[in-house]
Amino acid sequence: MELISGVERNKLFESFAHDAFHLELRDDYSVPAEDGPYESWLRGIVDNSFMGPWIQLMKRATEAGKTVRRVRVVTEPHSPYIKWEYATAHVNEEAGESIRWLPRHWLPDGLAFPVDGNDWWLFDDMLLAVGHFDDAGRVLGSELIDDPKTVGECVRVRDLLWADAIQHSEYRP
Repeated sequence: MELISGVERNKLFESFAHDAFHLELRDDYSVPAEDGPYESWLRGIVDNSFMGPWIQLMKRATEAGKTVRRVRVVTEPHSPYIKWEYATAHVNEEAGESIRWLPRHWLPDGLAFPVDGNDWWLFDDMLLAVGHFDDAGRVLGSELIDDPKTVGECVRVRDLLWADAIQHSEYRP
């Protein structure tokens, strides 16, 4: 399996035509670029400046009329990391993203997640960037998949979860 870096994955945001969707299934992410800001937040210091490059990328996409959406499937009560994501989600939304939350216990019985239950970005219902992590939760990179059957299953799961998830402005942990 060939993996691309986060930088390479982010280049996909410059080339998609209509819709990018992210499914997040983890209650904790060990993203090195977030270590400092997350640790600061745990100490009560809020500094979202590290999000600047992502926010600019999202603004370019959404101001061009493209949609960027994500569903965060979360365990309740929230882990400290999810509490931090919730506290910073308004920054993503101000950049044009649409974020919805889905409590894990609301998932439909028997739902099997495609791509081995990994997180994924779906671009224009044609291309997946599937996240892979090591045993410690660190991001290894993303696998690109364009197989129509796999993509179609992710479209089905996206539509199901998007319909059931709660808009960020309405979600109360």
